[in-house]
Amino acid sequence: MRIACLQFNPQLGNIAHNLRRADTIISRAGARGIDLLILPEMAFSGYKFGSVNEINSHLEPTAAGPSTVWARSIARRLGCYIALGYPEHCAHPPSSPSGPMSRYNSAVLVSPGGDVLVNYRKHFLFSTDESWAEEGPDGFFSGDLPDGLGRLAMGICMDLNPRRFEAPFEKYEFAHHILDSKADIAVMPMAWLTSQPAESLVAQAQVPDADTLAYWIQRLQPILDKGGQGQSGETIFVACNRTGTERNACYAGTSAVVGVSKGNAKIYGHLGRGTEDLLVCDVPGPGRNQATE
Repeated sequence: MRIACLQFNPQLGNIAHNLRRADTIISRAGARGIDLLILPEMAFSGYKFGSVNEINSHLEPTAAGPSTVWARSIARRLGCYIALGYPEHCAHPPSSPSGPMSRYNSAVLVSPGGDVLVNYRKHFLFSTDESWAEEGPDGFFSGDLPDGLGRLAMGICMDLNPRRFEAPFEKYEFAHHILDSKADIAVMPMAWLTSQPAESLVAQAQVPDADTLAYWIQRLQPILDKGGQGQSGETIFVACNRTGTERNACYAGTSAVVGVSKGNAKIYGHLGRGTEDLLVCDVPGPGRNQATE
């Protein structure tokens, strides 16, 4: 199975530029034979909005805005599944107790034929999300991919952490979701911050943020304890992060594809903290495009 992560540096609020940038990276990389392509959280809007008023003009209707239109077009062109994050507004009937509109930090999953399969709403909100978004009410996602690609679990960034940083660290909510749903693959669009100085994104652009990568794996401890669900007891974990800076935020990059099994985490590939590129990894699995060039 061939999995790809598109890591780049979106400009806040500049959707047209960000769409063009993603297209350029895909064209430059070739992107042949991919089964599943992941993009970051809020990939084309940027992430660091501070209020409802600020983000309102960038909200997209449920699985129908520019992010989903792009995903459907590229999925058909590449013949692959695509998951990416976007800021969602969902209109309600006038009589709804939720009011006229809900806002979510969401991710959409699109089929190779361009059909929308999933619209997932971030379940655990980061403080930035809480300034404008509601918590997704339906929990983390899991479901079977067609074409024999296995069972997929999906979360978004903060979903990997303890809820609100208030739940016990050892609760491992998302990792237990992966185990309970018997997922072969877990994907997470991210806008994950780094504690490293912004200068490191340039000075060490090709070097992954080792602390970030180690933490992601640490948050999968229940799978390391019990083993995964895929071939040879392995679950494939895919973290697609963004890079760059946004206002006072500095992002960790380091997008990675990791095979997690009992007592072992195998890194199939990763990007540096400051690179804009397409990471492509071949992993064990029933993918339609088996390591062919």
